[in-house]
Amino acid sequence: MAKGNIGVTSDNIFPVIKKFLYSDHEIFLRELISNAVDATQKLKTLASVGEVKGDLGDLRVRVLIDKKKKTLTVQDHGIGMTAEEVDRFINQIAFSGAEEFLDKYKDKTEAIIGHFGLGFYSAFMVSDKVEIFSQSYQPDAKAVHWSCAGDPEYTMEETIKSERGTDIVLHINSEFEQYLEDATIEGLLKKYCKFLPVEIAFGKKKEWKDGKEIELDEDNIINDTNPAWTRKPADLTEEDYKKFYHELYPMQMDEPLFHIHLNVDYPFNLTGILYFPKIKTNLDVHRNKIQLYCNQVFVTDEVENIVPEYLTLLHGVIDSPDIPLNVSRSYLQSDNNVKKISGHITKKVADKLAEMYKNDKEDFEKKWDDIKLFIQFGMLSDEKFYERAIGFALLKNIEGKYSTLEEYKTQIKDAQTDKDGNLVVLYTQDPDANYTYIERAKAKGYDVLLMDGELDVHAMSQFEQKAGDGKLRFVRVDSDIIENLIKKEEAAKDSYSDEQKEGLRKAFEAILPEDKKLNYYVSFEAAAADALPVFLTQNEFMRRMKEMSAHQQGMSFYGQMPDQYNIVLNTSHPQIQALIGKMTSEEVEEVPETKEGEEPKAAVKKTVYTLSGEDEKLHQLVDIALLASGLLKGEALAKFVNRSVELL
Repeated sequence: MAKGNIGVTSDNIFPVIKKFLYSDHEIFLRELISNAVDATQKLKTLASVGEVKGDLGDLRVRVLIDKKKKTLTVQDHGIGMTAEEVDRFINQIAFSGAEEFLDKYKDKTEAIIGHFGLGFYSAFMVSDKVEIFSQSYQPDAKAVHWSCAGDPEYTMEETIKSERGTDIVLHINSEFEQYLEDATIEGLLKKYCKFLPVEIAFGKKKEWKDGKEIELDEDNIINDTNPAWTRKPADLTEEDYKKFYHELYPMQMDEPLFHIHLNVDYPFNLTGILYFPKIKTNLDVHRNKIQLYCNQVFVTDEVENIVPEYLTLLHGVIDSPDIPLNVSRSYLQSDNNVKKISGHITKKVADKLAEMYKNDKEDFEKKWDDIKLFIQFGMLSDEKFYERAIGFALLKNIEGKYSTLEEYKTQIKDAQTDKDGNLVVLYTQDPDANYTYIERAKAKGYDVLLMDGELDVHAMSQFEQKAGDGKLRFVRVDSDIIENLIKKEEAAKDSYSDEQKEGLRKAFEAILPEDKKLNYYVSFEAAAADALPVFLTQNEFMRRMKEMSAHQQGMSFYGQMPDQYNIVLNTSHPQIQALIGKMTSEEVEEVPETKEGEEPKAAVKKTVYTLSGEDEKLHQLVDIALLASGLLKGEALAKFVNRSVELL
């Protein structure tokens, strides 16, 4: 028997491992099985070149639990190790001292193991003692038994082992006895090892018979050794892609809309399949569904630093040995390979969408509502994606007709260009609520877009900045009277005096509903005589800022402001003209205010107009305007109904 100290230049590596990797301790199983798979793959390679002769036998990696002995064993039948190799690969861990190590990597705990080749030593996070039993494939090699109890001292001796390969036996610490439970281990195996290229066996298959579960003789194989992304697209059918999607997401009921198969071997290695799910609302719900693998070993589903943020809305798998998985996130963000891979994925996605639009526009339009959110997110967050996507990003009008922005601009140019040369795009977020306004726009020959998506407000602002040369405006159809939204001529003026308007304004202000969340301002407009006598408008800029604040940090100021509406009195309408005619006037003297130190000013005569006895009619007119804008609700709506019945 040989004894010695593990070749670490620090006093003790084990407290370092346990302290700094504790939060990620479950990856010990991934690391040990990855080593077992590597050993098996190496044996296959040696056999393929003739260095290993004969039948290779059972090459499955097995995971075994012994609850009585409190051990967890990872067993392979790969190339095994000689005593010399155990000494070289296990005993000689060399890096530059614990103190420097701790200081340098204290904020990067998730990265330590793989980065320093410490995969095997992750076993000590959950074990009091770890043993290795290994028999090399080399004909004259003696089997070796290595044992260590979580300190630098180890023992190593010859032993007898009947089969080639390596058994790693973990004596599980009492704090981690969950790793002696079948359900826990099977869950970790399915998480990390679901697609490893060598079969992983854990226990036996079970089935229900006569009301009870019985164990069969057949091994329970955890993984699919030949997942879809490792195969050639020509060898896969549409059903194969759908089947794999549900293998990745067994709880997902919806079918994916379409997929992109990635297969790159230069200037980096990248394989994978990305699926487009249906995305209509709530960006966050759909994020982080891409699974990242390294040579078929699951690594993470947090891929924000590997793909652009908007691509995290896609589902699927990315597999690349060229992504530095075991370093910090800040390193990932600056790594050239990661940037190249990210750029390539972006281009592939954009090319696929452009190809779909070009080859079958009708089918693309059918899918548009389900992928619009993703495409808008990409255009808003990635300049290059915007440049590619502007040719297939669609707009939909209230009749359900689709157009690209350039196509739509051409369609409405003649009718919807105002007197100053601005092209005005009208839109609604709720056709039912804006019905009256839409009908007046249609009567003018104007078209109205439906922009009710989560990111539509942001998309409109982007289009105005990038695609209009300062002459493109999106305005909601109810934000003003149609004559003002697309001005073809100077606005008409009425003949009423400021004093008459002031008197009527005060009469309306006196009966306006009080609401802390709403501010109303009474204004006057000589609109068309067939327009409503009173109608509401809302400033496009302020309303848009409030809507954008719901999705954009740093804009909460707008979100906290009350909604502001203009109560517009149409001075061309007979009802408003009749009210003005009923107003009474009187001459009053007013003494102008004086500032401190000023001489008192002489009183001036002023004509004051008042309206009395018309509260019922004023309420009715205002309620009609509120009703037309979808703002009349609850008690106010009930009063309006009762008042309408009485007026009949």
